[in-house]
Amino acid sequence: MLKGIPQILSPELLKVLCEMGHSDRLVISDVNFPAESNGKNAIVIRCDGHGVPELLDAILKVFPLDTYVEHPVNLMEVMPGDNVETPIWDTYKEIVTKYDERGAACVGNIERFAFYEEAKTAYAIIATSEKALYANIMLQKGVVVE
Repeated sequence: MLKGIPQILSPELLKVLCEMGHSDRLVISDVNFPAESNGKNAIVIRCDGHGVPELLDAILKVFPLDTYVEHPVNLMEVMPGDNVETPIWDTYKEIVTKYDERGAACVGNIERFAFYEEAKTAYAIIATSEKALYANIMLQKGVVVE
């Protein structure tokens, strides 16, 4: 056990977060996301029983966001014609604001199929039990500045 590390971050997940370098991307996926097929070239970590917000909050305690891009955080856009509310996005923006001075301004959107393509190049995908629709989020790692 370590001090100051959120308990939700497993040893496997901590190892992956440490291995990631500047500009590497991490997807935290909802229960409907095709994590295994999109993650054929990535590390897929199962976090069954957990939702995205609790993992996002814990990860951002130890994971710097990229300051060299406008949107180091990206959400999967709702498909045209889908009548879906996405209140979880507001939760994500509140969490991001706790850890990045740019706040919600550093959160962007990526069209659904483009998100899938970007996910195929991610370093890791975390598969959660999150049931909210369009709850997938992609983070781009920055650098640790002391």
